[in-house]
Amino acid sequence: MAKVVFPDHLMTNTDGTREVEVECKNFRALVRALNEKWPGIDEVLQKTAVAIDGQIYQDAWLEPIGPNAEVFFMHRIEGG
Repeated sequence: MAKVVFPDHLMTNTDGTREVEVECKNFRALVRALNEKWPGIDEVLQKTAVAIDGQIYQDAWLEPIGPNAEVFFMHRIEGG
């Protein structure tokens, strides 16, 4: 199970849920599971950066997610 944490800007998309535990092996499976719970959230998550166990990914599509991992979604920062 991975612990998934949503920032404030996603709380409206998750019915106010801040944290949820999800069974998944990689980021693609995580997004699929979240989209089953909250249809349409996959489109929002594609515009969001993610940190898996503290490592930030702009595109985490195939990143593996181990047991007891922590996944944080956050605002994607464009440019530099």
